This record gives sequence, structure tokens and C-alpha cells, in this order.
Amino acid sequence: MRITLASLICALLLLVVFGTSVYFLYRFGPGAVPRPAFIRQAQLETLTLAGLYVANFLALAFSVLLPVDSLSGEIDSGVIQTIASKPVSRSTIVLGKWLAFLGMATGYLLLVTLGVVLLVRLFTGFVPPHLATALPVLLLGAATLLTLSIAGGTRMTTITNAIVVFGFYAIAFIGGWIETIGALLGSDAARYIGTAISLVSPVDAMWRLAAHRLQSPLVQQLPGPFSSAAVPSAAMVVWAVGYVIATLLAALRGFRTRAL
Repeated sequence: MRITLASLICALLLLVVFGTSVYFLYRFGPGAVPRPAFIRQAQLETLTLAGLYVANFLALAFSVLLPVDSLSGEIDSGVIQTIASKPVSRSTIVLGKWLAFLGMATGYLLLVTLGVVLLVRLFTGFVPPHLATALPVLLLGAATLLTLSIAGGTRMTTITNAIVVFGFYAIAFIGGWIETIGALLGSDAARYIGTAISLVSPVDAMWRLAAHRLQSPLVQQLPGPFSSAAVPSAAMVVWAVGYVIATLLAALRGFRTRAL
């Protein structure tokens, strides 16, 4: 409950700060000056992606922290013995928690991302393209960390689990930058290393694919902080789905064989 409340406060602060910035930037700042259409398009897309980047980070952190203490904390406190002693299988307990947390993570992701999009739409009239196909990709990234957090909770303590899962996100982040820089510099070795890291932790790959979908073809060709130099393929989405399923199966098995 405290994690959810703190996350909602952070979401509100993000939307207030971002909305205020967009309002003043495009009412009284350089955005108020008439500019060529393609420059304005690039500015608005970059601004929107900056807000969505932070929104996605909040959703990923929420997905890690929400279930991180669910199984490990209940095992340490002995509460899980009461639940597991009832005529409910251990697999059902894990699957039920996963579905409940996934629903909460989905709601939170929609709150922060659509909040950013609606603020930009309200103050500038701009809506990023392909939003409907980008959001499921972002959700897949959140589902990856959420499932890892649940799986880790079947074997590790709460603090250890949180560190490990955030470590997986850090690895994904570094891998994404290695792959992007490798593509910009024409280094096949760096691209292969980045792709290999993304296979181990596909979270950042989902963000890069979603960011690519949210950019127009013209802006995709421009250099910038959300460069499309190394765009994950559809095969990476399939891999991420399989990754989530395999991790969930590992969580089911881990809890089923755990001594309580």
C-alpha cells in the first residue's frame, strides 16, 4: 500500500512538473515563436519522448517494487504458511499474485504515459503517432521486471531480490546504449554485444522499440537522445514474451519446491 501511494505521488509530481514545463515552453518560450513545421514536429516529438522516458522509468520501478516483498516477506514472516495450508495450490498463489500485480502495473503505466500524452495534447495539440502499438511494448518491458521480481522472491530475501532485479534493468540500459553507439559508429562488434545483453535483459529494447514507433519517419532519421540507430526487431518482442513466460514458469517451480 505504501509503495502504491508513494508511486502515485511520484506520478502526480511528474505530471505537474512536466505539464508546467510544456505550458510555459510553448506559451512564452521558444515554442511560441513560429517555426517551420518539421522543426516544430521534431521539438514536440523529442519533448514527448522525454516525458515518456521518465514515465516509463517510474512504471518499471513500480513493477519491481510492488511485488518485491510479496513472496519473500510472507515467507520470512511465516504468513505464507497460513495461505499455503489452505486447499489452494502454490502455483495458484503465485499466478494469482502475478495477475493482480500485472493489472496494477498496467494501470500505473497507462496513468503516467497517457498523462504525459494528454498534457502535450492539451497545451500544444500534438499527439505522437502509433501510440496504440507502442504502449503494449512498454507494458511488456514492465511485465518483464515484474515477473523477475516475483521469481526472485521465491528464492531470495527482499533486499537482495530488489538489488538483483534493478541490476537486470541496469544491464539492459547499458546494453541498449552499447548497441546504439555501435550502430552510430558502424561497429558490428558493439552491436552484437548490445544485442546479446538485450537477450539477457530485454527491458531497454522494449523502450527503444516503443520510442521508435512514437517517432515520425522524418524525426527517425535525425540524431538525438532517442536515436533510431539500433531499433529492435519484431523477433525481440517474441523473445521478450517468451522471456516473461519462462520466468513465470521458473517462479511457479521455485515456489512449489521452496521449503516454507
